[in-house]
Amino acid sequence: MNIEIYDSIKIENQLCFPLYACAKELIRLYRKPLKALGLTYTQYLVMMLLWENGGMTEGELGKRLHLDSGTLAPLLKRLEKQELINRSRLESNERKLLITLTKEGERLKEKAVSVPEKMRGCIPLSDEELAQLKLLLDSALSKM
Repeated sequence: MNIEIYDSIKIENQLCFPLYACAKELIRLYRKPLKALGLTYTQYLVMMLLWENGGMTEGELGKRLHLDSGTLAPLLKRLEKQELINRSRLESNERKLLITLTKEGERLKEKAVSVPEKMRGCIPLSDEELAQLKLLLDSALSKM
C-alpha cells in the first residue's frame, strides 16, 4: 500500500490550517480590547471602514469585507440598535441601503485608536516578516 498518496491530506501539509488557526487566535485576542468598545471583531471591521470612508452602501461594505448580506444585515441591525450607525435607503435607488455613522459612532473612533497599539506584538514576527505576510495575504485575497 502506497502511504505517500495520503500525504496531500495530512493537516501538516495544508496551507489552509495555519491560516485558519492564526485567524482564529487573532480574533480571540481582539476580544478583550474590543469588549471595551462594545464591538465584535466583525463589527470593528465595519466601523473601521465607516470611519475611513464616511458613508457606504451595504453592498460596498459587504464587498470590501468579503461578507454576504446574510451575515452583514443582522450585524448592521445590531450596530444600529447600539446607536453607532444609521441605515437609510438611497433616494436615487431605494434598493440600496446607505450606512452612515451616528455622532456616537464617530465618538467611538477616539477609543478605537488604542486597539492597534494593544494588538501590536501579538504575532511573534519581525516588522519585516509582518510586512511581507500582509503583502502576500493582500495579493492572494485580491485574486480570489
